[in-house]
Amino acid sequence: MSSSAGKLRLVVLISGGGTTLKNFLAKINARQLAAEVVLVISSSAQARGLEIAAAAGIPTEVIARRDHATPESYSAAVFGAIRAAGAQWVAMAGYLTHVLIPADFENRVLNIHPGLIPAFCGKGFYGHHVHEAVLEFGAKISGCTVHFVDNEYDHGPIILQKVVPVLDDDTPDTLAKRVFDAECAAYPEAINLLARGKLTVDGRRVAIR
Repeated sequence: MSSSAGKLRLVVLISGGGTTLKNFLAKINARQLAAEVVLVISSSAQARGLEIAAAAGIPTEVIARRDHATPESYSAAVFGAIRAAGAQWVAMAGYLTHVLIPADFENRVLNIHPGLIPAFCGKGFYGHHVHEAVLEFGAKISGCTVHFVDNEYDHGPIILQKVVPVLDDDTPDTLAKRVFDAECAAYPEAINLLARGKLTVDGRRVAIR
């Protein structure tokens, strides 16, 4: 895909079904997301999201953690591919493998977490594990958090958050659906803010101008 003025050249990192990638592509096609996906990198050759990328004509690459002896060599391979694609922005989309963020990508890698950081986050808190923990704790609200990625799980500066109610009869599945609907709005919103130059980062605080 060629570069377009005013759009972020974006690499999307996936590990599974590619539902967030599918949402990105739908928003791009509807002219509601100022980005172009130039590469999809998967940590697994079995990820169904690779089929979504291929159907959209987007180049894909599989970089598996088990093929690298150290976290450093794995991360170097991932970001080497990102640089080769000519991208300066990265969106993690259900990406379950930890990578180390190099200096030239500080505050250039985004992630979305299916909970309200700093609650129900960190290593092991992903997907339904988050929703099960929210329900077990008896929380009255949940939601999603878009944040920049640093070298700790779910720790980087928060860009924006969306809140959803937790209902008395919720199951992990029903709560997951409500949170994912919020994610489908929040992640493109954050990327659009980046594309318009509306975000500034000062330490842990992200200001929206």
